Amino acid sequence: MLSSARHTDVVVVGAGAAGLAVAHRLTGAGLAVTVLEATSRTGGRMDTEVVDGFRLDRLGQLPGASAPELHGTPGLAALTLRPFSAGVLVHQDGRYVRTVEAAHVRGVRAAGPAGSAARWGVGGALTMARALASAPRSLDQARLGAALARLAATPVPRLLARPERTALDALSARLPARTVQGFLRPLLAALLGDPDLSTSSRCADLALRAFALGGLCVPEGGAATVPDLLAAELPPGTVRTGVRVTDVSVDRVTTAGHGVFRCRAVVLATGARAAAELLPGLRVPDFRTVTVLHHTAPAPPPLGERALLLESDPDGPVAHTAVMSSVDPSRAPAGRVLISSTVLGPPPDDLERRVRKHLATLYACSTDDWELLGLHHDPEAIPAMPPPYDPQRAVRILAGLYVCGDHRGTGTPRAALASAHRAALSLLADFGVREDRRPGARASMAA
Repeated sequence: MLSSARHTDVVVVGAGAAGLAVAHRLTGAGLAVTVLEATSRTGGRMDTEVVDGFRLDRLGQLPGASAPELHGTPGLAALTLRPFSAGVLVHQDGRYVRTVEAAHVRGVRAAGPAGSAARWGVGGALTMARALASAPRSLDQARLGAALARLAATPVPRLLARPERTALDALSARLPARTVQGFLRPLLAALLGDPDLSTSSRCADLALRAFALGGLCVPEGGAATVPDLLAAELPPGTVRTGVRVTDVSVDRVTTAGHGVFRCRAVVLATGARAAAELLPGLRVPDFRTVTVLHHTAPAPPPLGERALLLESDPDGPVAHTAVMSSVDPSRAPAGRVLISSTVLGPPPDDLERRVRKHLATLYACSTDDWELLGLHHDPEAIPAMPPPYDPQRAVRILAGLYVCGDHRGTGTPRAALASAHRAALSLLADFGVREDRRPGARASMAA
């Protein structure tokens, strides 16, 4: 009897980084997987627009150079991470202060393929603590460095066992208010999009720990490199774009105009709102608004070579900015300059004018001849994570139905990949499939 139904082991809804990562792990375990994407392209929010040879990210968040999710995700062995210079430059009262001078730590490297990038372990964190203690700096800087070193050396389970409150309350109890407002507030604004420090202290601790362990970096070639690499290594025909899912259950996925896909399990790898539309009852969080602006200039500005510049004034409007063509030369044509800046919160009507004026202050040069290449505004860029918040939210709804994405973790690209890993392991356990991690080995049914 003829039927429009298609059969597969697992249907993954959403071809962002999380959906592609979970599909890669499941196909590697020997399962037949179909990934359905409603839009015309893969990548989700990790998208990179190409304009006149410039590669412009839509994303305003930065992964850490030591991110285990980047190093350990199958399919990303060829990923190259481009690091910012050690520490960050914080603009305070008309001058810059460099904080967290990781360059004092010996043996730290961040460039090169993700699989071979050197990473700080606990020993490295202790080395950092000794270096920071001996480095000439203000008392506030020394306290901040020591606090970050302790975070780097603290196991994640111990961080998650700490009493939970807002990041502002927790940090203010450990450090002076001027250190929190002058350094940690702008840093967490860059890491979590949270300029008011209302995020759960557990999420903030995890973000600061990742920063202390590996600094900041960007994928070479743009954020889209991550999903592009994952999609390229999936079996041909795994990903189907332009397919909108209208209904899901544990054994079937219904689409608009493309029939029914029968399966043994479904993984929702969409954003939080789209997941809740398909699974009523899932919590839809509030979101943080992010706007990313990209400019080109006739010449590199005199300040900011490979540095991330943070603004300590919450009225900004620019939260952080960088000369991205210096950090990752592949993002701009040869000899051209790319400056990328992030604005948090609802943008004013005269956004570009105000940003250009603020950038003139931050880079200490005229921006009159800078050209705007692209402006990307996302009102639901980052899930809000006020306490109480579980940074490792459940990915298994029931046997045969799973959810992954940044909203199941700390709201970062790293959290999206980590949740994909957890969802894949949970599904394989329910299927009775045992993974064999040896190179070239296949998974087998558990005894």
